[in-house]
Amino acid sequence: MSDLPFFVSPDSSDIWANPEFFLLDEHRRPKFVAGVPPDYFSAQGQLWGNPVYNWDALRATGYRWCIDRFRALLSHVDLVRLDHFRGFAAAWHIPIGAPTAQTGSWQPGPGAEFFRKVGEELTGLPFIAEDLGLITRDVEALRDQFQIPGTRVLQFAFDGHEDNPHLPQNFVSNTVVYTGTHDNPTSREWFEELAKWQQQAVGTFNQGNEAGPALIGLAWSSRAALAIAPLQDLLNLGREARMNIPGRAGGNWHWRCAGELAHA
Repeated sequence: MSDLPFFVSPDSSDIWANPEFFLLDEHRRPKFVAGVPPDYFSAQGQLWGNPVYNWDALRATGYRWCIDRFRALLSHVDLVRLDHFRGFAAAWHIPIGAPTAQTGSWQPGPGAEFFRKVGEELTGLPFIAEDLGLITRDVEALRDQFQIPGTRVLQFAFDGHEDNPHLPQNFVSNTVVYTGTHDNPTSREWFEELAKWQQQAVGTFNQGNEAGPALIGLAWSSRAALAIAPLQDLLNLGREARMNIPGRAGGNWHWRCAGELAHA
């Protein structure tokens, strides 16, 4: 299984070779850039800076570039996690030069037509949807129409609401559950920072020292078809092992698992 980013970098070979598939000006600079509006990760939203797609141009080719991209990755793996799945329904376009993501607007993605065409070309849809963040009914409908498994994260489950979709009792089987993702704190750090009432809702731990194994046990015992845990949770590591902080441009992805730690 591998992850496929929804967008590409502004200085990528993809844009150099196929500028017509992106919304660029006459100097091949983005007219709009990607991000997401304010959410639980960032009060100002996230300004990613990636160029956005010209879906009309891609549609005219039968989405050939997208399908080739899938095929290239599937030559190495069996299953692809579609990052930012909601972008296939609608994506947040931010005017170039905007200081934050707050001034963007939702623009439609390729929708069901895209997945019908991809399914014909690939004879199936070997995908998992990363459907986190601001998910609207059209995103859920697109996911369910093609029976693509959605994503649930246990760290989002304990807000006191019984209808929270991240609570294991609310899962459908066609789901992939994570203790936390690369964007979350480790489960141990997460537990230690919870309010007391939330800690009680999660369960009784030894001052949070067993939060990682406890959430792993909860994920593995759920009805989700697939359960995944970051290595940091398997090793029950704390704040020092966090992978990524969304919205922060630098200082991420530095954690490594040393050999002696893996064999501990």
